Amino acid sequence: MLSPEQIEAAAAKLDEAERTRIQTGLLSLVHPDIGMDDAYAIQGAWVKKKAAVGRKVIGWKIGLTSKAMQYALNIDIPDSGVLFDDMVFEDGAIVPKDRFIQPRIEAEIAFIMKAPLKGPGVTVFDVLNATDYVTPALEILDTRILRVDPETKKTRTVFDTISDNAANAGIVTGGRAVRPDQIDMRWMGAIVSRNAEVEETGLGAGVLNQPARGIAWLANRLAHYGDGIEAGQVVLAGSFIRPIEARHGDTIVGDFGPYGSVSLYFE
Repeated sequence: MLSPEQIEAAAAKLDEAERTRIQTGLLSLVHPDIGMDDAYAIQGAWVKKKAAVGRKVIGWKIGLTSKAMQYALNIDIPDSGVLFDDMVFEDGAIVPKDRFIQPRIEAEIAFIMKAPLKGPGVTVFDVLNATDYVTPALEILDTRILRVDPETKKTRTVFDTISDNAANAGIVTGGRAVRPDQIDMRWMGAIVSRNAEVEETGLGAGVLNQPARGIAWLANRLAHYGDGIEAGQVVLAGSFIRPIEARHGDTIVGDFGPYGSVSLYFE
């Protein structure tokens, strides 16, 4: 385990990188023995810093839910991060050019909860019962940590990503809200285009075969830390497409078919 001082120092570097939009170095390079608990401890320390300056927690995001991403990082479990109030964008919003460092977009299903979920032992059926509605969503990813170290050419690890609040940076929801018992979310998907050219397509089944399964995983993982998902919170279940680079001047549209569309424009 990293020392409390090392954890605080890492969280401070991430906080500075987000504020200045100048990326910090790989934590996995500075701390080669970093582990999963260390990474979540750094994330937690950074979350406390954000809360201390008035940012409100509005929910959670789940990442690394697809087999392709898990194989790429040589892991077999998802990860999670915290959503804050200042991460929310309206559907069709203009994202200021100086807001993010290297933004990317993922298409997801957002769960809006009507009841709390506390593990252990939370099942998919518990998730469906606790969900008010689901809706199309785009997640904005950003990286406060370098993707590749320029000297060693070492790439980020899952521990870097988790420390970096699971690369979480923004969320936009839109389209049509649907009750969870009125839809088979495995077949809820999207055609995602950038500047009217299709970049990615995917289905909800790509998220652990059932997007609600990720929500159950999160509730059970949070139980280990005495935490849980609260009523009214938003939970992003995980992307069913690969991340799409959002460049200056790009318009990103997620077309969810009968469930509507959601879009963003990057200055």
